[in-house]
Amino acid sequence: MSKTKVIVGLGSCGIAAGASKVYDKILALKNADSLDFELKKTSCVGMCFREPLVEVVDDNGSITYGDVTEDKVVEIIQNHVLGQNPVKPFVVKTDLFEVPDKVFFEGQVKIALRNCGYIDPENLDEYQARDGYKAIAKIAEGKISPEKVIETVLESGIRGRGGGGFPTGMKWRFARNNQSDDKYIICNADEGDPGAFMDRSLLEGDPHSVIEGMIIGAYAIGANHGVIYCRAEYPLAIKRLNIALEQARKAGFLGENVCGIKGFNLDIYVKEGAGAFVCGEETALIASIEGERGMPRKRPPFPAEAGLWRKPSNINNVETFANIPYIIFNGAQSYNKYGTEKSKGTKVFALTGKIKHGGLVEVPMGMTIRDVIYKLGGGIQDDKEFKAVQMGGPSGGCIPKHLIDTQIDYDSITATGAIMGSGGMVVMDETTCMVDVARFFLDFTQKESCGKCTFCRIGTKRMLEILTRITQGKGEDGDIEKLEELAHQVKDSSLCGLGQTAPNPVLTTLKYFRHEYEAHIYDKKCPAHSCKELLTYVIDPEKCTGCRVCAIKCPVQAITGEKKMPHFINQETCIHCGDCYSRCKFEAIKVS
Repeated sequence: MSKTKVIVGLGSCGIAAGASKVYDKILALKNADSLDFELKKTSCVGMCFREPLVEVVDDNGSITYGDVTEDKVVEIIQNHVLGQNPVKPFVVKTDLFEVPDKVFFEGQVKIALRNCGYIDPENLDEYQARDGYKAIAKIAEGKISPEKVIETVLESGIRGRGGGGFPTGMKWRFARNNQSDDKYIICNADEGDPGAFMDRSLLEGDPHSVIEGMIIGAYAIGANHGVIYCRAEYPLAIKRLNIALEQARKAGFLGENVCGIKGFNLDIYVKEGAGAFVCGEETALIASIEGERGMPRKRPPFPAEAGLWRKPSNINNVETFANIPYIIFNGAQSYNKYGTEKSKGTKVFALTGKIKHGGLVEVPMGMTIRDVIYKLGGGIQDDKEFKAVQMGGPSGGCIPKHLIDTQIDYDSITATGAIMGSGGMVVMDETTCMVDVARFFLDFTQKESCGKCTFCRIGTKRMLEILTRITQGKGEDGDIEKLEELAHQVKDSSLCGLGQTAPNPVLTTLKYFRHEYEAHIYDKKCPAHSCKELLTYVIDPEKCTGCRVCAIKCPVQAITGEKKMPHFINQETCIHCGDCYSRCKFEAIKVS
């Protein structure tokens, strides 16, 4: 009989939800009564909407408990760990019996996330027990040539998961063809959008897979230096990365003659970035590593010719590197059997917004947006009507309800006006104002513009001013045309991907939700009842009881009326704060 294991999810999402306190409570219970079970740590399993999570593994199988509190832990330890009697009301994942949340995992195919939530990310032995470092060992033992490695990556069909979708093998081949003896392999872990949650979770939950992917990439292109560029706002990811790097050095996976491959010398270090969104663009990232301000450079030359320190360099993002060991160890067909003709494998998404089951999911390319939202995500919060999904991070586009059956692949998503990006998927319902959504995302990209390009620096600011006026009820005839003209100029005249994609939220909302812009400008109404300045509050005299709560609480005394008599809102005085609407217990106040 094996010893029972109690595993606590201690990724950033779990810690934020209180998992550290849960872990400390379990440890205290274990020590106080000298209980005979093994207490372990892991990271995010993707089920963020149920954090904190605690998994109990014994001879009967695995059971994961969700929304765990210090009080629930006592019951779980007493009944399940000691009494072999699972506490079924708390269970969110198991194969032993049916649970409602099981649907969250159905349809997922975990390749990049294959180890997340299954191993202690600070334990090299656990990574190796799940085929870790077997891919680079396969290369060393089989004396597989760098060209053959690149051929396998090309055959797998994997495309860069950082946003551009350029074929990874082709990118490696460009760097390989440069005959320099001094090359760099770089991991971009700095995307600052919802998809960055995916990067952070991978680094926190399985840092060795990213490191092994970089080692294989370095061998393939002939690099002898490695850099992981990670924003300093990810302290747990950086901590675990540095632990994993030191473990890899001691085990011979980094250093001189890696894995016994004569002449293959490589070390990797972590460079902490300042969190500038523009540094997700590879030339701006390179400038930042070199100690310069993070601003994009003209291309050509491309990094494969003159990258970091003007040496040939290859840059891939976290998810791309995490897939590489799986592809090399299991073969190209194990990966390209998933997906569509031009988009192979799987894609990780940070599913968020007005969704019941928000979290991290990995799905095969070709799954529809509908299946992600309604099967894995459980549908819309409060069963409201689905309106749109924004994909591709802050510079992604909005995909409307009538395109919900669009397949998730590079070409299909791009055809809608959105982008795959690094994996953000923000779900919106009927209460979401699409004009305000465009304003919200443009506000972010405008602030994050490095300012190098005139149209990006000034054009996005003018666009933001127009959008802000529209949501405040100050829109003018001709604003829509100005927005369209500026959007195309910014898109066509910017040097890097930030400026080229920043107008996407505006262009897609204009394309699919133009009527909302027109309602804001010409009717001075917000169809979603979201923009505060465009709301009108009125009292229904038949429902008003004259309780005077709204009149007493109104900050500008806009509500008048005698006690126990219907009240009235003075529209000229009203500041549209909505306080009366939220306080009325009789549903007497209507909003339009």
